[in-house]
Amino acid sequence: MADDQLLNQLKSKYQSVITAAPQLGISLQHVHIQDGKLFIQGRAPNQEIKNQIWDRIKQVDAGYSDLTADISIDPSLPVPQAQASGGASASGAGAGGRQYTVQPGDTLSKIAKEFYGNANQYMKIFEANRDQLSDPDKIRAGQSLVIP
Repeated sequence: MADDQLLNQLKSKYQSVITAAPQLGISLQHVHIQDGKLFIQGRAPNQEIKNQIWDRIKQVDAGYSDLTADISIDPSLPVPQAQASGGASASGAGAGGRQYTVQPGDTLSKIAKEFYGNANQYMKIFEANRDQLSDPDKIRAGQSLVIP
């Protein structure tokens, strides 16, 4: 009975995250108590959406010491229309494009793998960003790229 009470308490605390997940396109597999914490397991269609759910988790509790979240990326999942068009965060990204800020250690292949599930699609990103890239091997952290 203690697990049920803890489950209800933690589900209530993280309700905004649990509710937002399917709206963002995240498929939840498990929401239960494991090792005294709320365990949420799900699949996100891309890294951007995975980051959004983590942002929501941190809004509820920056330390999230009572939560274990296992969110993997499954590019075969559909991206909700609001996310596919980039939403408000992709202003200026062009029709159907999303903005992505290059992180240290990123390559176009790594970004293509995150968004398309295939590293060999990196030329799509390169072509969409020809205005600021002259070589697909030369990107830098902090750059804002359009992901078509």
